[in-house]
Amino acid sequence: MPNINNNTLIILLGPTASGKTDLAIALAQHFKTEIISADSRQFYKELPIGTAAPTIEQLAFVKHHFVGQLSVKDNYNVFRFEQDVLKLLEKGFQSHDVFVMVGGSGLYIDAVCHGIDDLPDPDPILRNSLKKLFEEQGIEALQQKLKALDPDYFQSVDLNNSKRLMRAIEVCVQTGKPYSKQRLNKGKDRPFNILKIGLDVPRETLNQRINQRTDEMMKSGWIDEANAVFPIRHLNALNTVGYKELFKYFDGVWTLEQATEKIKTSTRRYAKRQMTWFRKDKSIHWFEPGKVEEIIGFCQGNL
Repeated sequence: MPNINNNTLIILLGPTASGKTDLAIALAQHFKTEIISADSRQFYKELPIGTAAPTIEQLAFVKHHFVGQLSVKDNYNVFRFEQDVLKLLEKGFQSHDVFVMVGGSGLYIDAVCHGIDDLPDPDPILRNSLKKLFEEQGIEALQQKLKALDPDYFQSVDLNNSKRLMRAIEVCVQTGKPYSKQRLNKGKDRPFNILKIGLDVPRETLNQRINQRTDEMMKSGWIDEANAVFPIRHLNALNTVGYKELFKYFDGVWTLEQATEKIKTSTRRYAKRQMTWFRKDKSIHWFEPGKVEEIIGFCQGNL
């Protein structure tokens, strides 16, 4: 469907710790618009420090959507996110020509841009067997099973998210085809233009930023934040980088120093998986994070 109103969704993406938040605010202020978060971990109000969510000061600069709107106890998924964002944009484009979406969750960004494919409903027997496998042999068993069934998706999925691993395995088993070959094969038309901006940071620089940010988060009260949700650690929202490592510190498995180093390592691996996902998208225009004026000018020239 052609976009007769020339409405544009600018998507700012990149790995964790690449500077997306500040740049998104600069873009939104320039275009006098609002920001949509596509970081699936920042949805949860209990986890602002550990997910590097925008600060109170940053939220005051520009109106943000999908930041801290959920509890870790709430059920939410990419399908609902797609529908919620489309509803927001339908209304928002009545008063704004441009919206800015920012985040590092490739699956959630793809859902807004292309839609979610119609995949088979989970088979209860298969789902129960995978849950039993997870409970008895741990997440490594799910990882190895997915790697054998779909090595391409294995390279990009969050390997610590048991639900995504199980869902991908289910689709592979039920259809006899790799999950990666069935996702987003036929994009849905959107009544707005999409302009994707990617932040490209040299790996060594990014690793330094990840290490520094982790130390700053620890000093900002991350331990207390993680301790507050420790009693409900079984929830899927808490099965994420940082919290799992701190939970092992609380359990006495690791020292705080060991847990901190594990967080840095896990975050670096997560950033690598993010870039593996994004590099496959040839529609992304890549820039260095510091090129603020250049990025704004590029966006202005492509509206």
